[in-house]
Amino acid sequence: MNPSTEHSCGSAAHLSRRTLLKWGALGGMTWLTPLARTLARAEEKAPRGKPAKAVILLWMAGGPSQLETFDPHPGKSIAHGAKSIKTAQSGVLVGEGLDQIASLMNDITLVRSVVSKEADHERAVYNVKTGYRPNPTVIHPSIGAVICHQLPEDPLDIPRHISILPENWPARGGYLGAQYDAFQVYDPQGPIQDVVAQVDSKRLDQRMSNLAVVEKAFAVGRPSNLESNRTLHQLSMTRALKIMSSAQLAAFDVKQAPASQRAAYGDTPFGRSCLAALRLIETGVRCVEVTLSGWDTHVNNHKQQQRNIQILDPAFAALLRDLKQRNLLDSTVVLCGGEFGRTPKLNPLEGRDHWPYGFSVAIAGGGFRAGHVKGATDPEGEKKEPTDPVRVEDLHATIQHSLGINPEKELITPVGRPLTLSDGRILRDLLRVGSRG
Repeated sequence: MNPSTEHSCGSAAHLSRRTLLKWGALGGMTWLTPLARTLARAEEKAPRGKPAKAVILLWMAGGPSQLETFDPHPGKSIAHGAKSIKTAQSGVLVGEGLDQIASLMNDITLVRSVVSKEADHERAVYNVKTGYRPNPTVIHPSIGAVICHQLPEDPLDIPRHISILPENWPARGGYLGAQYDAFQVYDPQGPIQDVVAQVDSKRLDQRMSNLAVVEKAFAVGRPSNLESNRTLHQLSMTRALKIMSSAQLAAFDVKQAPASQRAAYGDTPFGRSCLAALRLIETGVRCVEVTLSGWDTHVNNHKQQQRNIQILDPAFAALLRDLKQRNLLDSTVVLCGGEFGRTPKLNPLEGRDHWPYGFSVAIAGGGFRAGHVKGATDPEGEKKEPTDPVRVEDLHATIQHSLGINPEKELITPVGRPLTLSDGRILRDLLRVGSRG
């Protein structure tokens, strides 16, 4: 008996993909060839391994310099004296001051060849957060909104999409709806705003009863779907009350963490926010965005980059260590990057300007390869195009794939326009073999 068919009855339903592919390749079974090809394509696209469950985006607002962080060129003229250090990954250097990150480089993939066509802050933020370039006819959802829309609802009282220390352009739900906007909070050292009632429970109940009367009167004569399609008044109120009474709010309270753990992240708003991100992911939140601003260094680049590096290094490293220690790193994608990089040459004010032609992001966890470097920029700074360029769209498609989301899936916008979740292609060389590569 043919070993490949000994456990098959021979019906189409029981033929394995491998069997069909083999028969198709023999040539004598030409009727199978189209089917075999279809199955081959399906197998190529089929995700492997367990998908990730969550994303933490460490958002470097303003655009960090790749030359002082994840793509240094020490000794070259474009370094302008910036130094680098060795990492745990042989032959891979990072910028001076990233000592703790350097020690964890075996857990991190560096993409040094990200390219976009957006050099304006607002447009570039939109591009990197949504995976699409701005278009006046549609507002695209951010990656966190896509994740929360596509992955199953979780039994959470608190929002599944959270932005800590948000700046001008926080993550939005776009055409998916405002219910997918990120819940915005600030330094977790203080209380979370707007989640504690300003009156006692009896008076709160009376206010809610009065509000119900107003809502009922408001609905008279208006479209029946006004609440679900436009205002979301009642939904927002229901969710707000649920949050206000939830024990899960404790995830924001980093003061409950041991002092040694808090110290490891650094006594900064960003450090505390990264610790809060860990606690939120442990609670079941799908996407947390944590912003570290101050990277827009048109003046005194080296000094300002170093100031931010000192904040980033302990927080990023502690987050990775804690996720790994809790067996959460494989199920959580951590991406660190901004809207673009900085120019190879210093301007007259010793600053670096905007540079979308080959900048860096660091990615860890979630089935991504570890200790890997993709792409390279010109060490002389003369060529704009990097080696092995990676489009922003491709990063989005790959992250979605790592979460078990099909980036080619098409959604219909509220105005009836079909749009795929991503226009990018999955970069399988960024994924760990045997995970979802």
